[in-house]
Amino acid sequence: MSSCFDVRIENKIAHIVLNRPEAFNSMPRAFWNELPEIVHDIDENAKARVIVVSSTGKHFTAGMDLSVFTDGESITAGGGDSYSRAEAFRQLLLTLQDRFSCFDNARMPVIAAIQGGCIGAGVDMTSACDIRYATEDAFFQIAEINIGMTADVGTFPRLCKLIPEGWVRELAYGGRRLRATKAKEIGLINDVFPTQEAMLAHVMELAAEIASKAPVAVTGSKRMINHARDHSIADGLDYIATWQAGMFSPPHMAEAFAAKAQKRAPEFPDLAPIRKKM
Repeated sequence: MSSCFDVRIENKIAHIVLNRPEAFNSMPRAFWNELPEIVHDIDENAKARVIVVSSTGKHFTAGMDLSVFTDGESITAGGGDSYSRAEAFRQLLLTLQDRFSCFDNARMPVIAAIQGGCIGAGVDMTSACDIRYATEDAFFQIAEINIGMTADVGTFPRLCKLIPEGWVRELAYGGRRLRATKAKEIGLINDVFPTQEAMLAHVMELAAEIASKAPVAVTGSKRMINHARDHSIADGLDYIATWQAGMFSPPHMAEAFAAKAQKRAPEFPDLAPIRKKM
């Protein structure tokens, strides 16, 4: 049972809801352990074809919970001299970064529905999602600079791929809020909605549409887009040729054509579970 999330899976859509509204959905130690477990379970066991991430209360998330810094096992604690502590701290940061990479690495698309503030580590998290939507009152803030630190859990490597570098620098250096309307204008989010209800209705409609498509083709598209983001055009072309050599699916295409001719919804097989044990 999760202390930070409510998880529902219906109609091949997994809905992960941040559920600590009384704490503005800040991210305590449990958050960092529970999130990858939830996503890996959905992905590895092929429990859904799309993942939707939303939140509760006034703000999507206030970011890293202060307890992570101040409790007895905080990220700043540790034995040894300053050099060994620094090396251990680096390893911990790599672990935290990997927690959000579960979205990037999941075989199915991840859609974020953001209301209110998306602050600090919230920017790290939503940057790892495939698609982002927001309400009119939403804002994004790289708040780490306001407490004397550099954002370190994934904001800069991902955000620099999503919006113009000048905007990343303004947000990073100044700690200013990026309002939803401007976030849409510069391409961080796809659309803005007057209410959370309207946003979730749109997100669930899109999720249902994605879930109706051939899962292998959807996961192939995600892999190609991620690879193109991180490689040259030549590498991307070579990779998609290699992928298609193994994943091209005439039966799935035949079903799509037949369903269209017969004016019915197509029926595709789900992704296969991933075997973790021999």
